[in-house]
Amino acid sequence: MLGRAARGTGRLLLQSSRRPGPGAWLAPAPKRCSSSLPTNTMVLFVPQQEAWVVERMGRFHRILVPGLNFLIPLLDRIRYVQSLKEIVINVPEQSAVTLDNVTLQIDGVLYLRIMDPYKASYGVEDPEYAVTQLAQTTMRSELGKISLDKVFRERESLNACIVDAINQASDFWGIRCLRYEIKDIHVPPRVKESMQMQVEAERRKRATVLESEGTRESDINVAEGRKQAQILASEAEKAEQINRAAGEANAMLAKAKAKAEAIRLLADALAQQNGNAAASLAVAEQYVSAFSKLAKDSNTILLPSNTGDVTSMVTQALGIYGALTKPQAAKSPEVTPPALEVPKRPPTELPEADQVNSS
Repeated sequence: MLGRAARGTGRLLLQSSRRPGPGAWLAPAPKRCSSSLPTNTMVLFVPQQEAWVVERMGRFHRILVPGLNFLIPLLDRIRYVQSLKEIVINVPEQSAVTLDNVTLQIDGVLYLRIMDPYKASYGVEDPEYAVTQLAQTTMRSELGKISLDKVFRERESLNACIVDAINQASDFWGIRCLRYEIKDIHVPPRVKESMQMQVEAERRKRATVLESEGTRESDINVAEGRKQAQILASEAEKAEQINRAAGEANAMLAKAKAKAEAIRLLADALAQQNGNAAASLAVAEQYVSAFSKLAKDSNTILLPSNTGDVTSMVTQALGIYGALTKPQAAKSPEVTPPALEVPKRPPTELPEADQVNSS
């Protein structure tokens, strides 16, 4: 009976001296995931990831670990219950002024964990409130160091700076800030409109630059194509002229060789027996055919004085041939081909009327 009464009295004392749980420290902030202060029943079972701070006669005694624990009634009481899980705290929206005097409405999310339950219980009165206020003041001070444009570009570096500043102060509280994330950044409407205009102007600028670069590249490509076409055309013309000159040279050389071969064969033929007689006959035939062609191709006819005497015509042709062959005979006296001797007759003179008609 006495023991039961003592336990009842101790329970009443614990209930009367029980403080509100850590979840009720901040009204606007969400409550932490921790159980309320349990009653000392001498045999206690501590949940996992929780630390119970026990005081003996009003002085810190020990921290109960998860599992089975024993306490002395009336002497020991559970003063604080700390959760060792990662805690998420919403940082309320606040106003901050940037380096270029732009007022922003910014909020964030803070992730922290209690590393030392003793410091978290006795180092600060309200850990969540302290960390939240520290995050807000640090955010305002960091935003005041940078301009509006860098707020959006350097969000990660801004978060890292806030985490470092919080950890430097929260080491004495037994709390470790894991990370901080900025949720929303609200810009004033006028600043937002000017930013939108700036973005549109930047896009138009980039479009104009890209269009001009495209036009420049197109002109360069066209000019380069024309240059290459002219170079190829000149090279083709040069090759054509070289080939044509080479062809003409080869043709002239071939003609010269053929003519030389023909002359050589003709000379060999004339050197044989009766060669001069055959040549005289060929010259006479060509002489007669030349007069026949003159009568066909032109209205003007050149006739010898005695057109009716074929013998005289042949004699004149042979005389021309003899005059041409005399220098050769003088150079080579050893070979004297026989020549046909035809009695020369003086050419008959035409009357003046016939000479006029013949001219």
